Amino acid sequence: MPEYFSEERSVEAVNARMGRDINPRLAEIMASLVKHLHAFARDISLSQEEWALAIGFLTRTGHLCHDERQEFILLSDTLGLSMLVDAINNRRPPDATENTVFGPFHVEGAPIRQMGENISLDGKGESCLFIGRVLNLNGNPIEGARIDVWSDNADGFYDVQQPDIQPKWNNRGIFVTGADGAYSFLGIKPVSYPIPDDGPVGQMLASLGRHPYRPAHTHYLITAPGHQKLVTHTFVGDDPYLESDTVFGVKHSLVAPFERIDRPTIWRSDFDFVLTPIEDGQ
Repeated sequence: MPEYFSEERSVEAVNARMGRDINPRLAEIMASLVKHLHAFARDISLSQEEWALAIGFLTRTGHLCHDERQEFILLSDTLGLSMLVDAINNRRPPDATENTVFGPFHVEGAPIRQMGENISLDGKGESCLFIGRVLNLNGNPIEGARIDVWSDNADGFYDVQQPDIQPKWNNRGIFVTGADGAYSFLGIKPVSYPIPDDGPVGQMLASLGRHPYRPAHTHYLITAPGHQKLVTHTFVGDDPYLESDTVFGVKHSLVAPFERIDRPTIWRSDFDFVLTPIEDGQ
C-alpha cells in the first residue's frame, strides 16, 4: 500500500521517496534531517506565518553571501553549530591543545618571519610578546612546526576588512620552530570585536537579547610532520565577553595568561601548544 502523506506519518512518507541506488551516506543524512526537522515543526506547532517568516530570513541570509561575506557561516557560528561540528571532528587526548573555530579572516600566503619579529605593522595597540613551545604529547619539542598566526588590530578589525587603511599582512605571520620547539614574536594584546551584525544574523541576535561580540583572541594554525593540524585561539583572560562569546569558541584551556611587563614590551603571554600524533586520530 502506498505511503501517503499525513501529519502522523510525514517522515515515513518523505523518506520513502528516496531512490534505492543513491549514496548511502547521503541517504542517512537526509533521512535524519527530515526526521528531526519534522519533529521540530510538530514540537512547537509551527504556524504557516512563522514558517513564511523563517523562509524570508533564510532568503535574506542567502542574499548577503558573496566572496567577502558568508552570512550562512555566521548563522552556523552564532547557533553553536560550527563549534559542535568542530568538536565532533577534532576529539583529542586530554593533554593535547584543544581546537576551536577557524574564523573567516585567515589568509593564505602570509610571510614567513624570523622568531622575535614584530607582526604589528600599523603601530597601534599595546605591544605584547607571545612566547612558548610546540610540544608532542610526551612533552618533547617539535622541530619544524609551522605556526601561522593572525589577529585583529587595536581597533578590532583584521587587515582584510580595511585594505585601504591597514598595511598588508598587518598582525599576520608564519613562524617555523627549531630543534627546541620554541616560538616568539611581537604583536599586540588583541581586543574584543563584534561580528558583522548589520544583516539578518545580527537582527536575530538582537531579537534574542544577545550581543554580537567575540572576546579578544589570537588565531593559530599549527602544522607539523606526523601530527594533526591544530586550529585554535588563545584568549585574553580578563575579557568581559569570555563567558558569552557569540560564536561559542572559548574553551577554558585556551584562556592564556597576559602579564604586564616593562617597556618597550608592555605585555607578555606564555602558551605552549601540544600536538596530537596522526596515529591517535584523523
